[in-house]
Amino acid sequence: MLELLICSLLTVLPDFLFRRFVQGKRLGKEINFFSVWYELRWGITACAVLTISLITAIFYYHPATTSVASYFRTVTILPETGGRVAEVLVENNQKVEAGDILFRLDDSSQQAAVETASKRIAEIEASLAVAGAELAAAEAGIEQANAALAQAQDDLDRNLELRERGSAAVREAEIERLQNLVARREGELGAAEAGKASVEENIGVLIPAQRASARAALEQAEVELAKTVVVAGVSGRVEQFALQAGDYVNPILRPAGILVPTEFVERDRFVAGFGQLTAGVIKPGMFAEMGCLSKPFTVIPMVVVEVQDVIPSGQVRPSDNLRDPQDNRRPGTLTVFMEPLYEGQANDIPPGSNCVANAYTSNHDLLDDPDLGFGRWLFLHAVDTVGLVHALLLRIQMLLLPVQTLVFAGGH
Repeated sequence: MLELLICSLLTVLPDFLFRRFVQGKRLGKEINFFSVWYELRWGITACAVLTISLITAIFYYHPATTSVASYFRTVTILPETGGRVAEVLVENNQKVEAGDILFRLDDSSQQAAVETASKRIAEIEASLAVAGAELAAAEAGIEQANAALAQAQDDLDRNLELRERGSAAVREAEIERLQNLVARREGELGAAEAGKASVEENIGVLIPAQRASARAALEQAEVELAKTVVVAGVSGRVEQFALQAGDYVNPILRPAGILVPTEFVERDRFVAGFGQLTAGVIKPGMFAEMGCLSKPFTVIPMVVVEVQDVIPSGQVRPSDNLRDPQDNRRPGTLTVFMEPLYEGQANDIPPGSNCVANAYTSNHDLLDDPDLGFGRWLFLHAVDTVGLVHALLLRIQMLLLPVQTLVFAGGH
Protein backbone atom coordinates (compact mmCIF):
# COMPACT_ATOMS: atom_id res chain seq x y z
CA MET A 1 0.00 0.00 0.00
CA LEU A 2 2.79 2.43 0.88
CA GLU A 3 4.50 1.72 -2.43
CA LEU A 4 1.23 2.35 -4.28
CA LEU A 5 0.74 5.70 -2.54
CA ILE A 6 4.28 6.80 -3.35
CA CYS A 7 4.00 5.75 -7.00
CA SER A 8 0.60 7.41 -7.38
CA LEU A 9 2.13 10.74 -6.34
CA LEU A 10 4.51 10.44 -9.29
CA THR A 11 2.02 9.15 -11.87
CA VAL A 12 -1.69 9.50 -11.12
CA LEU A 13 -1.43 12.91 -9.45
CA PRO A 14 0.48 14.61 -12.31
CA ASP A 15 -1.95 13.05 -14.82
CA PHE A 16 -4.91 14.40 -12.85
CA LEU A 17 -3.34 17.85 -12.53
CA PHE A 18 -2.78 17.94 -16.30
CA ARG A 19 -6.38 16.93 -16.97
CA ARG A 20 -7.73 19.40 -14.43
CA PHE A 21 -5.76 22.56 -15.08
CA VAL A 22 -4.58 22.10 -18.69
CA GLN A 23 -7.58 20.37 -20.23
CA GLY A 24 -10.09 21.87 -17.80
CA LYS A 25 -11.72 18.61 -16.86
CA ARG A 26 -13.37 18.58 -13.42
CA LEU A 27 -14.03 15.90 -10.83
CA GLY A 28 -17.65 14.81 -10.84
CA LYS A 29 -18.18 16.19 -14.33
CA GLU A 30 -15.81 15.04 -17.05
CA ILE A 31 -13.85 12.91 -14.55
CA ASN A 32 -16.23 10.68 -12.65
CA PHE A 33 -16.39 7.11 -11.38
CA PHE A 34 -17.17 5.72 -14.81
CA SER A 35 -14.68 7.77 -16.84
CA VAL A 36 -11.71 7.91 -14.46
CA TRP A 37 -10.24 4.72 -15.89
CA TYR A 38 -10.18 6.28 -19.33
CA GLU A 39 -9.29 9.83 -18.39
CA LEU A 40 -6.39 8.87 -16.15
CA ARG A 41 -5.34 5.79 -18.09
CA TRP A 42 -1.77 6.97 -18.55
CA GLY A 43 -1.29 7.77 -14.89
CA ILE A 44 -2.99 4.57 -13.69
CA THR A 45 -1.01 2.39 -16.09
CA ALA A 46 2.28 4.08 -15.17
CA CYS A 47 1.36 3.80 -11.49
CA ALA A 48 0.74 0.05 -11.81
CA VAL A 49 4.00 -0.52 -13.70
CA LEU A 50 6.01 1.65 -11.32
CA THR A 51 4.44 0.07 -8.24
CA ILE A 52 5.16 -3.45 -9.44
CA SER A 53 8.71 -2.46 -10.37
CA LEU A 54 9.24 -0.76 -7.03
CA ILE A 55 7.93 -3.71 -5.02
CA THR A 56 10.07 -6.09 -7.07
CA ALA A 57 13.19 -3.97 -6.54
CA ILE A 58 12.52 -3.57 -2.83
CA PHE A 59 11.95 -7.24 -2.09
CA TYR A 60 14.77 -8.43 -4.33
CA TYR A 61 17.54 -6.05 -3.27
CA HIS A 62 16.26 -5.68 0.31
CA PRO A 63 14.82 -9.11 1.07
CA ALA A 64 12.56 -9.80 4.04
CA THR A 65 11.63 -12.91 5.98
CA THR A 66 9.26 -13.88 8.75
CA SER A 67 11.22 -17.02 9.61
CA VAL A 68 13.82 -15.88 12.13
CA ALA A 69 14.59 -17.64 15.39
CA SER A 70 17.31 -18.03 17.98
CA TYR A 71 17.87 -21.73 18.52
CA PHE A 72 18.99 -23.24 21.80
CA ARG A 73 20.06 -26.68 22.97
CA THR A 74 18.07 -29.08 25.13
CA VAL A 75 19.29 -32.24 26.84
CA THR A 76 16.93 -35.16 27.24
CA ILE A 77 16.99 -36.62 30.75
CA LEU A 78 17.47 -40.33 30.19
CA PRO A 79 18.83 -43.13 32.39
CA GLU A 80 21.47 -45.44 30.94
CA THR A 81 19.33 -48.42 31.89
CA GLY A 82 15.63 -49.02 32.29
CA GLY A 83 14.11 -49.39 35.71
CA ARG A 84 11.53 -48.26 38.24
CA VAL A 85 12.09 -44.94 39.99
CA ALA A 86 12.92 -45.30 43.68
CA GLU A 87 13.62 -41.67 44.63
CA VAL A 88 13.20 -38.25 42.96
CA LEU A 89 15.48 -35.48 44.24
CA VAL A 90 14.51 -32.48 42.06
CA GLU A 91 11.32 -30.73 41.03
CA ASN A 92 10.07 -29.34 37.75
CA ASN A 93 11.54 -25.93 36.78
CA GLN A 94 14.33 -26.36 39.34
CA LYS A 95 17.84 -25.14 38.54
CA VAL A 96 20.54 -27.79 38.88
CA GLU A 97 24.30 -27.86 38.59
CA ALA A 98 26.36 -30.34 36.62
CA GLY A 99 26.72 -33.52 38.69
CA ASP A 100 23.61 -33.00 40.82
CA ILE A 101 21.56 -36.17 41.36
CA LEU A 102 18.17 -35.96 39.65
CA PHE A 103 16.65 -39.31 40.62
CA ARG A 104 17.53 -42.88 41.56
CA LEU A 105 16.26 -46.15 40.16
CA ASP A 106 15.56 -49.32 42.12
CA ASP A 107 19.01 -50.89 42.55
CA SER A 108 18.21 -54.11 44.43
CA SER A 109 19.44 -56.40 41.63
CA GLN A 110 22.56 -54.27 41.08
CA GLN A 111 23.32 -54.28 44.81
CA ALA A 112 22.96 -58.07 44.84
CA ALA A 113 25.36 -58.32 41.90
CA VAL A 114 27.90 -56.15 43.72
CA GLU A 115 27.55 -58.25 46.88
CA THR A 116 27.99 -61.46 44.88
CA ALA A 117 31.11 -60.13 43.19
CA SER A 118 32.54 -59.01 46.55
CA LYS A 119 31.93 -62.44 48.07
CA ARG A 120 33.59 -64.04 45.08
CA ILE A 121 36.71 -61.95 45.65
CA ALA A 122 36.71 -62.94 49.33
CA GLU A 123 36.36 -66.60 48.31
CA ILE A 124 39.34 -66.34 45.99
CA GLU A 125 41.42 -64.64 48.69
CA ALA A 126 40.55 -67.55 51.01
CA SER A 127 41.54 -70.06 48.33
CA LEU A 128 44.89 -68.29 48.10
CA ALA A 129 45.48 -68.90 51.80
CA VAL A 130 44.47 -72.55 51.38
CA ALA A 131 46.84 -72.85 48.44
CA GLY A 132 49.64 -71.53 50.66
CA ALA A 133 48.97 -74.33 53.15
CA GLU A 134 48.87 -76.85 50.31
CA LEU A 135 52.25 -75.55 49.13
CA ALA A 136 53.75 -76.09 52.56
CA ALA A 137 52.29 -79.60 52.66
CA ALA A 138 53.70 -80.30 49.20
CA GLU A 139 57.16 -79.12 50.29
CA ALA A 140 56.96 -81.37 53.34
CA GLY A 141 55.94 -84.28 51.13
CA ILE A 142 58.95 -83.66 48.92
CA GLU A 143 61.26 -83.72 51.93
CA GLN A 144 59.65 -86.96 53.12
CA ALA A 145 59.96 -88.52 49.68
CA ASN A 146 63.60 -87.44 49.49
CA ALA A 147 64.34 -89.04 52.88
CA ALA A 148 62.59 -92.28 51.95
CA LEU A 149 64.41 -92.37 48.60
CA ALA A 150 67.76 -91.74 50.27
CA GLN A 151 67.19 -94.56 52.77
CA ALA A 152 66.13 -97.01 50.06
CA GLN A 153 69.11 -96.00 47.91
CA ASP A 154 71.49 -96.52 50.85
CA ASP A 155 70.07 -100.02 51.49
CA LEU A 156 70.41 -100.92 47.82
CA ASP A 157 73.97 -99.58 47.61
CA ARG A 158 74.99 -101.54 50.71
CA ASN A 159 73.59 -104.82 49.37
CA LEU A 160 75.19 -104.29 45.99
CA GLU A 161 78.55 -103.69 47.66
CA LEU A 162 78.18 -106.86 49.70
CA ARG A 163 77.31 -108.86 46.57
CA GLU A 164 80.42 -107.56 44.85
CA ARG A 165 82.52 -108.74 47.79
CA GLY A 166 80.98 -112.20 47.41
CA SER A 167 79.08 -112.22 50.70
CA ALA A 168 76.72 -115.15 51.08
CA ALA A 169 74.33 -113.03 53.21
CA VAL A 170 73.05 -111.13 50.14
CA ARG A 171 70.24 -112.58 48.14
CA GLU A 172 69.22 -111.57 44.64
CA ALA A 173 65.61 -111.34 45.68
CA GLU A 174 66.50 -108.75 48.29
CA ILE A 175 68.46 -106.72 45.77
CA GLU A 176 65.51 -106.78 43.34
CA ARG A 177 63.17 -105.74 46.13
CA LEU A 178 65.39 -102.79 47.03
CA GLN A 179 65.70 -101.77 43.37
CA ASN A 180 61.93 -101.76 43.07
CA LEU A 181 61.67 -99.79 46.30
CA VAL A 182 64.10 -97.14 44.99
CA ALA A 183 62.13 -96.84 41.78
CA ARG A 184 58.92 -96.42 43.78
CA ARG A 185 60.51 -93.81 46.01
CA GLU A 186 61.70 -91.91 42.93
CA GLY A 187 58.15 -92.01 41.57
CA GLU A 188 56.81 -90.73 44.87
CA LEU A 189 59.36 -87.91 44.81
CA GLY A 190 58.35 -86.98 41.26
CA ALA A 191 54.70 -87.00 42.27
CA ALA A 192 55.44 -84.77 45.25
CA GLU A 193 57.39 -82.35 43.08
CA ALA A 194 54.54 -82.31 40.50
CA GLY A 195 52.07 -81.62 43.28
CA LYS A 196 54.19 -78.70 44.45
CA ALA A 197 54.45 -77.37 40.88
CA SER A 198 50.66 -77.62 40.58
CA VAL A 199 50.14 -75.66 43.78
CA GLU A 200 52.69 -73.06 42.71
CA GLU A 201 50.89 -72.77 39.34
CA ASN A 202 47.62 -72.19 41.16
CA ILE A 203 49.19 -69.54 43.37
CA GLY A 204 51.08 -67.81 40.57
CA VAL A 205 48.67 -68.06 37.63
CA LEU A 206 45.21 -69.52 38.26
CA ILE A 207 44.25 -67.75 41.47
CA PRO A 208 45.50 -64.30 40.30
CA ALA A 209 43.52 -64.77 37.07
CA GLN A 210 40.43 -65.73 39.05
CA ARG A 211 40.97 -62.73 41.33
CA ALA A 212 41.35 -60.37 38.35
CA SER A 213 38.20 -61.80 36.78
CA ALA A 214 36.30 -61.39 40.04
CA ARG A 215 37.49 -57.79 40.41
CA ALA A 216 36.42 -57.06 36.83
CA ALA A 217 33.02 -58.56 37.63
CA LEU A 218 32.85 -56.35 40.72
CA GLU A 219 33.75 -53.27 38.68
CA GLN A 220 31.10 -54.14 36.11
CA ALA A 221 28.54 -54.63 38.87
CA GLU A 222 29.50 -51.26 40.39
CA VAL A 223 29.14 -49.62 36.96
CA GLU A 224 25.68 -51.11 36.60
CA LEU A 225 24.88 -49.88 40.11
CA ALA A 226 26.09 -46.38 39.20
CA LYS A 227 23.72 -46.37 36.21
CA THR A 228 20.79 -46.37 38.64
CA VAL A 229 21.78 -42.88 39.80
CA VAL A 230 20.88 -40.28 37.14
CA VAL A 231 22.79 -36.99 37.39
CA ALA A 232 22.69 -33.72 35.44
CA GLY A 233 25.35 -33.66 32.75
CA VAL A 234 25.28 -29.85 32.48
CA SER A 235 24.03 -26.96 34.56
CA GLY A 236 20.57 -25.79 33.62
CA ARG A 237 16.87 -25.84 34.41
CA VAL A 238 14.74 -28.98 34.56
CA GLU A 239 11.65 -28.74 32.35
CA GLN A 240 8.70 -31.07 31.70
CA PHE A 241 9.83 -33.14 34.66
CA ALA A 242 6.84 -34.88 36.23
CA LEU A 243 8.61 -38.01 37.43
CA GLN A 244 7.35 -39.71 40.59
CA ALA A 245 8.57 -42.65 42.65
CA GLY A 246 7.23 -45.86 41.14
CA ASP A 247 7.30 -44.64 37.54
CA TYR A 248 9.13 -46.74 34.99
CA VAL A 249 11.69 -45.03 32.76
CA ASN A 250 13.48 -46.42 29.74
CA PRO A 251 16.37 -44.91 27.71
CA ILE A 252 14.48 -45.54 24.47
CA LEU A 253 10.75 -45.36 25.14
CA ARG A 254 10.27 -43.35 28.32
CA PRO A 255 12.46 -40.26 28.97
CA ALA A 256 12.15 -38.48 32.30
CA GLY A 257 12.18 -34.85 31.13
CA ILE A 258 14.24 -32.14 29.47
CA LEU A 259 17.20 -30.16 30.78
CA VAL A 260 17.69 -26.71 29.27
CA PRO A 261 21.36 -25.73 29.74
CA THR A 262 22.14 -22.41 31.38
CA GLU A 263 24.59 -21.52 28.64
CA PHE A 264 22.58 -21.50 25.43
CA VAL A 265 24.22 -22.46 22.20
CA GLU A 266 24.79 -19.32 20.09
CA ARG A 267 22.41 -17.21 22.18
CA ASP A 268 23.30 -14.02 20.28
CA ARG A 269 23.09 -15.68 16.88
CA PHE A 270 19.81 -15.71 14.97
CA VAL A 271 19.00 -18.02 12.09
CA ALA A 272 16.84 -16.65 9.26
CA GLY A 273 15.35 -18.40 6.27
CA PHE A 274 15.22 -16.18 3.15
CA GLY A 275 13.77 -17.19 -0.20
CA GLN A 276 16.04 -18.89 -2.70
CA LEU A 277 15.66 -15.92 -5.06
CA THR A 278 17.84 -13.87 -2.68
CA ALA A 279 20.81 -16.26 -2.88
CA GLY A 280 22.66 -13.89 -5.20
CA VAL A 281 21.95 -10.82 -3.06
CA ILE A 282 22.57 -11.78 0.55
CA LYS A 283 26.25 -11.86 1.43
CA PRO A 284 28.23 -11.92 4.70
CA GLY A 285 28.71 -8.42 6.07
CA MET A 286 25.32 -7.25 4.81
CA PHE A 287 23.37 -5.06 7.23
CA ALA A 288 19.92 -6.11 8.42
CA GLU A 289 17.21 -5.19 10.91
CA MET A 290 15.13 -7.48 13.07
CA GLY A 291 12.01 -7.24 15.20
CA CYS A 292 10.71 -9.94 17.53
CA LEU A 293 7.31 -10.80 18.91
CA SER A 294 8.79 -11.04 22.41
CA LYS A 295 10.12 -7.47 22.18
CA PRO A 296 7.58 -5.28 20.35
CA PHE A 297 8.17 -1.64 19.34
CA THR A 298 11.88 -2.44 18.97
CA VAL A 299 13.97 -2.78 15.83
CA ILE A 300 17.41 -4.29 16.37
CA PRO A 301 20.24 -3.58 13.89
CA MET A 302 21.86 -6.80 12.74
CA VAL A 303 24.66 -7.92 10.48
CA VAL A 304 24.85 -11.05 8.33
CA VAL A 305 27.81 -13.09 9.56
CA GLU A 306 27.40 -16.27 7.54
CA VAL A 307 25.33 -17.72 4.72
CA GLN A 308 24.87 -21.48 4.61
CA ASP A 309 26.17 -22.78 1.31
CA VAL A 310 23.54 -25.52 0.99
CA ILE A 311 19.73 -25.47 0.94
CA PRO A 312 18.04 -28.01 3.24
CA SER A 313 15.51 -29.20 0.63
CA GLY A 314 18.33 -30.92 -1.28
CA GLN A 315 19.39 -33.10 1.60
CA VAL A 316 19.68 -36.79 0.67
CA ARG A 317 19.71 -39.69 3.12
CA PRO A 318 20.51 -43.26 2.03
CA SER A 319 17.41 -45.40 1.52
CA ASP A 320 16.17 -48.21 -0.68
CA ASN A 321 14.32 -45.81 -3.01
CA LEU A 322 15.69 -43.38 -5.57
CA ARG A 323 14.70 -39.83 -4.73
CA ASP A 324 12.41 -38.11 -7.21
CA PRO A 325 12.83 -34.29 -7.30
CA GLN A 326 9.10 -33.79 -7.82
CA ASP A 327 8.50 -35.26 -4.37
CA ASN A 328 9.93 -32.14 -2.73
CA ARG A 329 7.00 -30.72 -0.81
CA ARG A 330 8.26 -27.16 -0.73
CA PRO A 331 11.40 -25.31 -1.81
CA GLY A 332 13.94 -24.87 0.92
CA THR A 333 15.06 -21.48 2.15
CA LEU A 334 18.48 -19.90 2.16
CA THR A 335 19.77 -20.20 5.73
CA VAL A 336 21.39 -16.99 6.94
CA PHE A 337 23.08 -16.42 10.31
CA MET A 338 22.79 -12.94 11.82
CA GLU A 339 24.17 -11.33 14.96
CA PRO A 340 23.35 -8.01 16.64
CA LEU A 341 25.41 -5.14 15.33
CA TYR A 342 26.02 -3.98 18.90
CA GLU A 343 26.76 -6.34 21.75
CA GLY A 344 24.00 -6.98 24.27
CA GLN A 345 21.08 -5.70 22.19
CA ALA A 346 19.47 -9.14 21.96
CA ASN A 347 20.18 -10.34 25.50
CA ASP A 348 16.58 -9.79 26.66
CA ILE A 349 15.08 -11.75 23.75
CA PRO A 350 14.20 -15.27 24.97
CA PRO A 351 15.76 -17.97 22.77
CA GLY A 352 13.16 -19.49 20.49
CA SER A 353 11.32 -16.21 19.88
CA ASN A 354 9.67 -15.69 16.50
CA CYS A 355 11.09 -12.69 14.66
CA VAL A 356 10.96 -10.90 11.32
CA ALA A 357 13.94 -9.39 9.55
CA ASN A 358 14.95 -7.25 6.60
CA ALA A 359 18.33 -7.35 4.89
CA TYR A 360 19.56 -4.27 3.05
CA THR A 361 21.77 -4.08 -0.01
CA SER A 362 24.37 -1.34 0.32
CA ASN A 363 26.17 -0.02 -2.76
CA HIS A 364 28.13 2.69 -0.96
CA ASP A 365 31.52 1.32 -2.01
CA LEU A 366 30.45 0.93 -5.65
CA LEU A 367 29.12 4.49 -5.79
CA ASP A 368 32.58 5.80 -4.88
CA ASP A 369 34.06 4.24 -8.03
CA PRO A 370 35.03 7.12 -10.38
CA ASP A 371 34.70 4.84 -13.43
CA LEU A 372 31.03 4.10 -12.69
CA GLY A 373 28.69 5.04 -15.55
CA PHE A 374 25.84 7.47 -15.02
CA GLY A 375 23.13 4.88 -15.70
CA ARG A 376 24.69 2.43 -13.31
CA TRP A 377 25.22 5.19 -10.75
CA LEU A 378 21.57 6.23 -10.99
CA PHE A 379 20.35 2.64 -10.69
CA LEU A 380 22.48 1.92 -7.60
CA HIS A 381 21.28 5.15 -6.00
CA ALA A 382 17.70 4.09 -6.63
CA VAL A 383 18.34 0.65 -5.12
CA ASP A 384 19.81 2.12 -1.95
CA THR A 385 17.04 4.71 -1.72
CA VAL A 386 14.11 2.28 -1.94
CA GLY A 387 15.58 0.40 1.03
CA LEU A 388 14.15 3.24 3.11
CA VAL A 389 10.65 2.10 2.15
CA HIS A 390 11.31 -1.40 3.42
CA ALA A 391 12.79 -0.06 6.65
CA LEU A 392 9.68 2.07 7.12
CA LEU A 393 7.46 -0.95 6.49
CA LEU A 394 9.31 -2.92 9.17
CA ARG A 395 8.80 -0.14 11.71
CA ILE A 396 5.12 0.12 10.87
CA GLN A 397 4.84 -3.63 11.22
CA MET A 398 6.49 -3.58 14.66
CA LEU A 399 4.27 -0.67 15.70
CA LEU A 400 1.10 -2.53 14.72
CA LEU A 401 2.33 -5.93 15.92
CA PRO A 402 0.67 -5.82 19.37
CA VAL A 403 -2.62 -4.66 17.86
CA GLN A 404 -2.51 -7.28 15.15
CA THR A 405 -1.61 -10.03 17.62
CA LEU A 406 -3.85 -9.12 20.55
CA VAL A 407 -6.91 -7.88 18.68
CA PHE A 408 -7.09 -9.35 15.20
CA ALA A 409 -5.35 -12.66 15.96
CA GLY A 410 -7.28 -13.36 19.14
CA GLY A 411 -4.36 -12.84 21.54
CA HIS A 412 -2.20 -15.68 20.18
